[in-house]
Amino acid sequence: MTGPLGWLLDAQVHLLGAPVLVREIVGNGFGLASALLGLRRQVWAWPVGMIGNGLLFTVFLGGVFATPQAHDLYGQAGRQVFFFAVSVYGWWRWSRNRRQGGDAPAVTPRWATGRERLGLLLAAAVGTALGYPLLAALGSWGPLPDAWILTGSLLATYGMARGWVEFWLVWIAVDAVGVPLLLRGGFYPSAVMYLVYGALCVWGFAAWWRSSRTVRAATTPIPSTYSEVVA
Repeated sequence: MTGPLGWLLDAQVHLLGAPVLVREIVGNGFGLASALLGLRRQVWAWPVGMIGNGLLFTVFLGGVFATPQAHDLYGQAGRQVFFFAVSVYGWWRWSRNRRQGGDAPAVTPRWATGRERLGLLLAAAVGTALGYPLLAALGSWGPLPDAWILTGSLLATYGMARGWVEFWLVWIAVDAVGVPLLLRGGFYPSAVMYLVYGALCVWGFAAWWRSSRTVRAATTPIPSTYSEVVA
């Protein structure tokens, strides 16, 4: 393949003596831009992230796309596909909210309800338990952490689409597992970006928490009589 696309698929640089695909760097750059836009609750977070998903999908399937790394991470590759699908939902939901809310942000942060949190925990446990043997059978390198990264990433992306403050905490848990896995696998740009994502998630969590408190304070009715105060 020739032209800019061919160059993007084939180009490599050397970092710390190891070959690194340019498309891994570019894909993670789009991912970082998507995270920053998500922190600011901008609709563009979704299509920008989808471009990164497409590029990173080719990175983690080295057996198909001839990457320099010796390991295939099927969970990492699979999550890019699911990211893309969930991002379509998030793009639609945030765009609808934006049309209905005028100049307001595309989503209003809120804490998940008790039932929603329970659902997240159950989905995390079941998804990881089911993903582990499947990824192991496919020959994924590091199937257990790969299964959690896949499951946690999907839950975090869904939580972002719903506007749950907790989605940032799920991302932090994903990053904590992902960094050592990617370092051992030789995916150095992705490991560095996971570290950056982790710091960004702390910032995003604080920002969305403040926003949720502001919204709650603005929507809490002010009692107008003494009887309402003591009721």
